[in-house]
Amino acid sequence: MMGEFSGKVIVVTGAASGIGKATVRQFLAEGAFVVGTDINVEAGSKLSDEINNPAKFHFLQHDVANEDAWVQVLKDVKSIYGPLDVLVNSAGISFSDPLEDMTLERWRTQQAVNMDGTFLGVKHAIHEMKGRGGAIVNIASIASDVGIFAAVGYCATKGAVKSFTKAAALYCAQYNYNIRVNAIQPGYIETPMVRDVLDVHSHKDVLEKKIRDLHPLGHFGEPDDIAAGILFAASDKAKFMTGASIPIDGGYLAQ
Repeated sequence: MMGEFSGKVIVVTGAASGIGKATVRQFLAEGAFVVGTDINVEAGSKLSDEINNPAKFHFLQHDVANEDAWVQVLKDVKSIYGPLDVLVNSAGISFSDPLEDMTLERWRTQQAVNMDGTFLGVKHAIHEMKGRGGAIVNIASIASDVGIFAAVGYCATKGAVKSFTKAAALYCAQYNYNIRVNAIQPGYIETPMVRDVLDVHSHKDVLEKKIRDLHPLGHFGEPDDIAAGILFAASDKAKFMTGASIPIDGGYLAQ
């Protein structure tokens, strides 16, 4: 049976866990050739072993904040499966350091992964796609639109990702590249990153209930919820959508 992405070549960063991992699996289920990248080699290798289908999935180690690494990854993708059709910039990190104690190094580390990584991915994907067209999906956040006192650096980076997505979409449209650039804004999702942030707090059960209650649907989302939105944004069903940022957040931003 043909899937919606049969024959398409997809790159998903941050593929070893959480949203990235779910996105890899959904693209594979729709017939795509997928290259998943992550800085965590152990987790990435485990995912590759679980999927066990080198004809359809390949894992590459990848530091998204390193431009040379992007050049090499996209070169490898072309040699393994062919020209790039879709890029999903899913790699991201979040720290809960108090604002007054956050070091400049920690601030810049979040910027490097969340902002520089997204910029570099879009930049080099455009070079690969502009003769053929394609789709880019960035991961923004509810933190693109609202402040979170325990994630000040994360809010700054995700606000930048949302604005950058709009500008990049207009850039591609201006030059008739036939490349759509959109973003997804997850609410709190059951991922290792969210769990790591909650677990550092001494009253994590109280905090978790408070955060869950901020979502009108009354619970956290699942990685598959976000992956489904990513696949829609990357698909031909969204052919008239670019520069958009879609909340998938249990109603968080509707309040």
